[in-house]
Amino acid sequence: MATITLQGNEIHTSGELPAVGSKAPDFRLVDAELNDRTLADYAGKKKLLNIVPSLDTPVCATSTKKFNEAAADGSKIVMLVIAADLPFAMSRFCGAEGVSNVIPLSIMRSRDFGRDYGVLIEDGPLAGITGRAIVVIDENDKVVYTEMVPEIGQEPDYDKALAALKG
Repeated sequence: MATITLQGNEIHTSGELPAVGSKAPDFRLVDAELNDRTLADYAGKKKLLNIVPSLDTPVCATSTKKFNEAAADGSKIVMLVIAADLPFAMSRFCGAEGVSNVIPLSIMRSRDFGRDYGVLIEDGPLAGITGRAIVVIDENDKVVYTEMVPEIGQEPDYDKALAALKG
């Protein structure tokens, strides 16, 4: 269980992020067309998982737009934003904000992703959705970088995450 804060108030997640060097846990998330997506759908590519509580918050929106800009170079990487939002809302956000280089995925059908990645908030007003975290996974599905953002209202360390993705 990790301890993070929400506006300075302590809350807890379901566990710890996957260890650097470990195999990334598989997942089943929902895309904009209501299809299930798994880790295998992105096989052979480097992946950045931008895990956020909801795209309907300023910090989540900012991180998604920043990673969208970073992915604009057309390299063989996949930027995923994972949130509790419904796929329809995520698609509307991406369309309105011109986000086209990030793939939005929802935890709407299962909280297993949150538990398996140690980011499911267990208590407090946001219980049942994810904390803010970054997980970078290489083309062989090995975890190469993680960051659990200690305060939900803070942005992740973009430079470290992008360096790990390119490394």
